[in-house]
Amino acid sequence: MTQQANELASQIQRLYENSDTANRQDVRIVFAKLRTELSAGRVRAAEPDESTVTGWRVNPWVKQGILLGFRAGTNMTYESTIPNMSFLDKDTLPLKSISVDSGIRIVPGGSSVRDGAYIAKGVICMPPMYVNIGSYIGENSLIDSHALVGSCAQVGSQVHVSACAQLVEYMSLYAHIR
Repeated sequence: MTQQANELASQIQRLYENSDTANRQDVRIVFAKLRTELSAGRVRAAEPDESTVTGWRVNPWVKQGILLGFRAGTNMTYESTIPNMSFLDKDTLPLKSISVDSGIRIVPGGSSVRDGAYIAKGVICMPPMYVNIGSYIGENSLIDSHALVGSCAQVGSQVHVSACAQLVEYMSLYAHIR
């Protein structure tokens, strides 16, 4: 783990242990840093680790940080492109901003990706699908229609998450197709 990630982990653990008395603005600032690091793929909820029995190392402080972000958020209205329809969610959990330069393809039809999810280049998202915060999706994977990639789920490179599949916390698919 990098020095920056170690510092972030320490801040989150301290705030989580003192969540009843923690300053809400401090929590929001630290959570915004976590979301940025998760979105960039520099921090992960779970990481491949050959030294463990399962081949994975879970970073529980990431989930603690996500929980802090939910607690520090305030419900707000998110406008929709559909007339007379809006969405209500925490202000700390916006949708991910994705540009054409990202190399990600999101087909029209009602898909959502929360900020704080990492989606690598070449990923295809078929509607309607949902990717939650803390998730990691490796290069050239396909998230098929009606699939749910839950909070902190880890998907490897070149993986096809089939239609209607649901990946929950820390469930891992890691495949390398050559």
